[in-house]
Amino acid sequence: MPSIVIRNLDEATKRKLKIRAAMNGRSMEREAREILKSTLAQTSKKRANLAERVRDIFGPLGGVELERLPREAMRDPEWLTQRE
Repeated sequence: MPSIVIRNLDEATKRKLKIRAAMNGRSMEREAREILKSTLAQTSKKRANLAERVRDIFGPLGGVELERLPREAMRDPEWLTQRE
């Protein structure tokens, strides 16, 4: 299994990780794996459905009513109508 090394981790973060690991009965390494795993799982769920995410953000602001445009027959593309 691949491994990573995290350099330049400040002491406050390391201390918090150590405390959190102890509270959960895990090693610091295992706690870091769990944090990464759960955070990345949440991120992928948020991005799973863009339409739902947009609705969640803007839904509380209320909807907007748009005027329906009349339906028309489709026109031929310009390149078909331009003859030399």
